[in-house]
Amino acid sequence: MPATVIVGTQWGDEGKGRFTDLVASEVSMVVRYQGGHNAGHRIVVDGESFALQLVPSGVLYPHVTPVIGNGVVVDPRVLITEMDMLESR
Repeated sequence: MPATVIVGTQWGDEGKGRFTDLVASEVSMVVRYQGGHNAGHRIVVDGESFALQLVPSGVLYPHVTPVIGNGVVVDPRVLITEMDMLESR
């Protein structure tokens, strides 16, 4: 199975989340494999902004399965808050 891997080289803030969301339209699964909730991503869909911290970019595509890998530091409270925000919107 082919894979596309997006890796940052500037320790964050170089647009990995936005780029991931862009290519997510062409994939079936998006995996976040490192980091924690201190690394946020903001994506804009139809003019509406979504701030993501733990949930992988690409989650808003109905065909994408988002996966939080075992290398991610998860604060359960932050994850639940983020999931509730996504579900309410």
